[in-house]
Amino acid sequence: MPAPLPLPDPYTAARHHLSQADPVLAAIMATGRPVEPSAHEDLYLALLRAIVSQQISTKAAAAIWRRVQALFPPDGYPEPAALLALTEDDLRTAGISRQKAGYLHDIARFAQRDQLDHAHLSQLSEDAFTQHLTQIKGVGRWTAQMLQMFSLDQPDVFPEGDLGIQNAMRRHYGLEETGRALLRRMTEIAESWRPYRTIASKYLWQSLDG
Repeated sequence: MPAPLPLPDPYTAARHHLSQADPVLAAIMATGRPVEPSAHEDLYLALLRAIVSQQISTKAAAAIWRRVQALFPPDGYPEPAALLALTEDDLRTAGISRQKAGYLHDIARFAQRDQLDHAHLSQLSEDAFTQHLTQIKGVGRWTAQMLQMFSLDQPDVFPEGDLGIQNAMRRHYGLEETGRALLRRMTEIAESWRPYRTIASKYLWQSLDG
């Protein structure tokens, strides 16, 4: 039986563009592992998990999320109506703070109003998507960007406020600026990465592991 043909690499064009546009990034990609596309996720569920995970360790977030799922038998899926039927005290039994419980309820109300339609949101620009999602209490620019990059696998998002991206660019580009000057310089460098700033960012994150 002949060996199956390898699947086409969906990031081939992105890697070629980035290698031609930025020699620093070309060197990072040459020594790193190929980054992969992210699987599209349930945006509503991804938002809930993002709120649960805020300001706590990955291990603690996973444990609390399992307890949240246990509140929604049999499949553990917190349908918006079922989530709204729980009080903040109910959610606190799963380890959710009162503030986060309010945020989860806001997400459920947003979903009930059909404000999390995947097909529509995947067509929005980075700024329009961020403006839309940050109407929800507890959802800031960084959370919106992470959802766009990983839940929707949008190719051209640049999270300049992410600490990991800042550290990677300081290391590889020799940036010494701080504050707004640093963000401006990072954004200038990233302009040449368009329309693949998400893929470039994934390589920068990966470079921190080395």
